[in-house]
Amino acid sequence: MRILFFGDVMARSGRDALAKHLPSLRGGLKPDVIIANVENAAAGFGITVKLAQDFYAMGIDCLTTGNHIWGQKEIISVIDREPRLLRPLNFPEGTPGRGSFIHTLADQRKILILNVMGRLFMEPVLDDPFSTTEKIISQHRLGQTVQAIFVDFHAETSSEKMALGHVLDGRATALVGTHTHIPTADEQILPKGTAYMTDSGMCGDFDSVIGMKKELAIWKFTRKIPGERLSPADGEATVCGAFIVTDDTTGLALSIEAVRVGGRLKHHQPTI
Repeated sequence: MRILFFGDVMARSGRDALAKHLPSLRGGLKPDVIIANVENAAAGFGITVKLAQDFYAMGIDCLTTGNHIWGQKEIISVIDREPRLLRPLNFPEGTPGRGSFIHTLADQRKILILNVMGRLFMEPVLDDPFSTTEKIISQHRLGQTVQAIFVDFHAETSSEKMALGHVLDGRATALVGTHTHIPTADEQILPKGTAYMTDSGMCGDFDSVIGMKKELAIWKFTRKIPGERLSPADGEATVCGAFIVTDDTTGLALSIEAVRVGGRLKHHQPTI
């Protein structure tokens, strides 16, 4: 299976860049499934129903999120009816929506997609991501009941992401981190066959402070007094993510490569 994942899509610049570059990425990489984290898609905070439909129309199969999932209040009343739009799995029982989704390909292969959120330096503080992920993973047999298991771990610290990656090594196809908006250079196959990357980065304008206009962010850090609300940078965005190729028999990863196209960052487009 060929899995194409995009990190946090940041506001209009990220959406526009994804719409611009996705057709060529799809043509070159020929992914079987496309996943994107969209928790910053609506002006930096949350996702709207219309934007979700726009992403589906682009050909994205599943949308993951994170701590800003409720940034647009309309989502609360509709997320139960949107199985392809995930909120973190470890929200308390009874929270609207779901944290996992099984996507079935046209040839009947299946991929289990999980969205989970870390607890270190994160708000709100959710249930234990390790035990909640374990509960879902233990219900499936990799390479048998599903051909792949992909985990978007939305977390602040590299240590928490790495720890869960090692816990799931050999039992998940891939764990890719989101939330920091900065792509890391540690894409790798862990010893037991799980693809891992600490953070996929964002689809956003990197002439910014993690996607927000740099002047406003600098004011906030240096003045320590209330100022204008942070707003997204609107220059040309770099599309960041990861591309994973798996073995359908075992469900484990054969390769993982970073994806970076457009904008300011050094480009890297896999040629697998």
